Amino acid sequence: MLLTSARSSAVKTTLVNDTIFFSVKKLPVLILFLGFIGEIAAQHTQKIYLSGQDFKHPVKWEFMCTGGNKSNQWTTIDVPSQWELQGFGTYTYGRWYKELGQKEPSKEEGFYKYEFEVPSAYKDQQVKIFFGGVMTDTHVRINGKSAGEVHQGGFYRFSYDISDLVSYGQKNVLEVHVKKHSVNEHVNNVERKADWWLFGGIYRPVWLEVRPKDHIGNIFLDAGAGGHMRIKISDSNIPSGATVTASVKKLGSEGDFRQEQSADIGKNNETLSFHWDHIDVWSPENPNLYVLQLQLKKKDRVLHTLEQRFGFRTVDFRKKDGIYVNGKKIVMKGINRHTIWPESGRSTDKDLSITDVNLIKDMNMNAVRTHYPPDDHFLDACDSLGLFVLDELAGWQNSYDKETGARLIKEMVTRDVNHPSVIIWDQGNEGGWIDELDSVFHQYDPQERIVIHPWADYNGWDTHHYPTYLTGVHRFVDGENVFFPTEFMHGTYDNGHGSGLEDFWNRFRESPLFAGGFMWAFSDEAVLRTDWEGERKYDSEGSLAPDGILGPHREKEGSFYAVKDVWSPVQFAPLRITPSFDGTFLITNDYIYTDLKECKLTYNIKSIPEKAFYTTEEPVSVANGEIRLPHIEPGETRKVQMDIPPSFFDGDWLEVTAYDPRGRLLNIWTWPIHLPGYYSDKFLWKGEAEKVSVTGKGDIVELQGGNIKVRIDKNSGIIRNVYGNGREIPFNQGPYPIGMKARVKEVETREEKGNAVCIVYYHGGIDRIKWTMHPDGRLKMEMVALKNAGRSSGFDEAFYEGEIDKFGITFNFPEKDVSGIKWFGKGPYRVWKNRIRGTNYNLWQKDYNNTVTGESFENLIYPEFKGYHANLIGAELEAGENTFRVFSGSENMFLRLFTPQEPEYALKGADAYPDFPPGDISFMYEIPAMRSFKPVSQHGPHSQPSNIRIKSGDDGIQMNLWFDFRNMNDQ
Repeated sequence: MLLTSARSSAVKTTLVNDTIFFSVKKLPVLILFLGFIGEIAAQHTQKIYLSGQDFKHPVKWEFMCTGGNKSNQWTTIDVPSQWELQGFGTYTYGRWYKELGQKEPSKEEGFYKYEFEVPSAYKDQQVKIFFGGVMTDTHVRINGKSAGEVHQGGFYRFSYDISDLVSYGQKNVLEVHVKKHSVNEHVNNVERKADWWLFGGIYRPVWLEVRPKDHIGNIFLDAGAGGHMRIKISDSNIPSGATVTASVKKLGSEGDFRQEQSADIGKNNETLSFHWDHIDVWSPENPNLYVLQLQLKKKDRVLHTLEQRFGFRTVDFRKKDGIYVNGKKIVMKGINRHTIWPESGRSTDKDLSITDVNLIKDMNMNAVRTHYPPDDHFLDACDSLGLFVLDELAGWQNSYDKETGARLIKEMVTRDVNHPSVIIWDQGNEGGWIDELDSVFHQYDPQERIVIHPWADYNGWDTHHYPTYLTGVHRFVDGENVFFPTEFMHGTYDNGHGSGLEDFWNRFRESPLFAGGFMWAFSDEAVLRTDWEGERKYDSEGSLAPDGILGPHREKEGSFYAVKDVWSPVQFAPLRITPSFDGTFLITNDYIYTDLKECKLTYNIKSIPEKAFYTTEEPVSVANGEIRLPHIEPGETRKVQMDIPPSFFDGDWLEVTAYDPRGRLLNIWTWPIHLPGYYSDKFLWKGEAEKVSVTGKGDIVELQGGNIKVRIDKNSGIIRNVYGNGREIPFNQGPYPIGMKARVKEVETREEKGNAVCIVYYHGGIDRIKWTMHPDGRLKMEMVALKNAGRSSGFDEAFYEGEIDKFGITFNFPEKDVSGIKWFGKGPYRVWKNRIRGTNYNLWQKDYNNTVTGESFENLIYPEFKGYHANLIGAELEAGENTFRVFSGSENMFLRLFTPQEPEYALKGADAYPDFPPGDISFMYEIPAMRSFKPVSQHGPHSQPSNIRIKSGDDGIQMNLWFDFRNMNDQ
């Protein structure tokens, strides 16, 4: 193959081993020095970046791609980057051979060139070039000479010693030939036949490391909770008669390194031992970090100084028991995370890593699982902010060959071994492992962390994926191995995560062998399509990649808050505030290490102004303060007393907020202070009495109060028309029953206490609906359902008992008129039957939107407008002249707002939502549950349909609603 360049005057071609390499005469050079030049510099490892340090601060290199977009022409490219996101090559998703039914993806290759200079001061020292990550096969040449063997494996850091290849004090030419598709089919099976986006290019930084001729190479730490430390040293150049001096310093503390200790060292590969007193251990709840300084000395001369950040902690893996960290048995609350950003693919930066770890911590998680070695700055953030990490050798249902796998394990462990956050090594995923390679991890890991095979019940560790709620034969509560599913609660679109989590989690924790679990997944993997034109820019390959609890730009879905609530380390026992409430709570400590005495608990009593639904008035605080927390040790439940202020019952709801010892928000809980009838009486504006009447005209009963007129069909019981203020309000065609059948038996009208009344009696599920029109135009609906329903009703579907997932009444209303809603109830996110936790009482406001979770990436507005909303007390549906208000006199009412749009690009069979009832605006006591990978029938009790039982003498199910169709300008 002959490749030509449009810039031939600046390019020289060389043919070596059937591969064409190109040398550029002159290119910009960027050299970044960390450390000191001269004699001091000779003691330290110097780092010289040839690329940018991240995708936000790239360096331009010469580049040519052989296939796809912008191919076969020399130009420039950002390094680091993924070349698809730079407009080159082709986009491919890894399930091309399965659901997508596509042919083998493009095998484009990339050629990179860059000139750099190594100062003469570094001559006679060791110079190595490092690549943080390249996809996939990488051949490196320096000044026309090969730096070493082609590297295979796209997720790993690798390096070459180029001391003898560089020209010091002169220009050097770096050439990198990258094959997106490996010539090793095992590598392709692992990395490119996988459930993720496939990219190409140098996507992590490239740099030089310069060390003195006599130096310490790689170090592998085992720093235990008791202060003991073993340091395995390898790939060093140690002169005879040398010593190593070690000292430590707590990160963030003042002063210099302390506790200096020395040991003789006579080999290039050796293990040294030290012991440190008065240390603070590392854990996710207290991520104490230290810096180790090692100095290689000969007599009094310092030959090399090396520093390594680490944490003291001990991990103890006890089969038939559990996983212990610093002597405490742990439960991991975890998430699976891919390294990805929509505009840059897998090329990220430190800020994003810190953001992601903080988001994970904000969900009250304490663990994360990767699917390949992540960026080192992500592990740095896990160390400093506090997360357990399962660090994984890639392998999605296929494994590397033994030789390649062993080499990549060495690269992975060498880079990541000293991170205290890394407590477990994963080999492959869902079949992507070779048993014999487990021992390779321990060759390089002096801590001998366990090696697991994710999804397998293997070697005493059961990591079963996507269990059903009742999976039990020799697993879960009936199992004999330590159980921690490395994937569960799959979150496609708005599925999973918070939906059903509480049941699964409580079920898991029944077993004393439970060690935690990891949900799938952290964020939707939508990427910017540089090859697309038009309005649609982001692609998640239909329903294959929108699995996240967050959107691609880290937008928070409703499950974010549900998980935050379920996994909060502070848990409240169920509470109902009544006039007898004395400020007593039962609180459980769900931490591993932290006493709740170290946390902060505050309260705020909120009140909504009486006219808030007719004005723009906002809630106010009636009283606030702090709730004193006693000593509550992990796992303990204790009574906590709140001092009730005199104005307590003047409020509408109680809000309690918990903060961790570092001030991070743990969770917010709210409870209504009164029953719904109190609120409807408070908020529903009572106007001056005007004329009220009830008349019958043919098949229509007409109720009128003031200037509001409601027309009800005698034959169906349906509202045909609502008139108010000289116009027709399109709230009609209802109420229709949901989850039951009803047929009008008779209609009765009368005036009662100065009000106009129409009572519709039914056969079937509804016993009666009483409509009361007040003289000022307020309309009250009182429904009694299932009082005497049964065979005598004439409907086989009417029942004394049965299962039902939707129950209530529904009305029609034109969606096109709606601009927003203000409501008092739980929010602001929509709910499912099995995902109500994480919502709170407040006076919420949101504008209309048509967000499709997992797909509306160009305009991803949260919270979504459409769907079910919990515990409705009062609402104003904003629809211009057709605006109306509704207030509930009944508890536990769900408000249904229209029907969410199904994803347009979903793969066949990937339904996003359970079926919605007919109509547009519904008032319901029962709503459906959301599935999570498995069907709802395989979830826990909160996901199952209700069993409704009505016995003779029961009052039936009552629903009381107030409707206000009056023009707000009249109030």
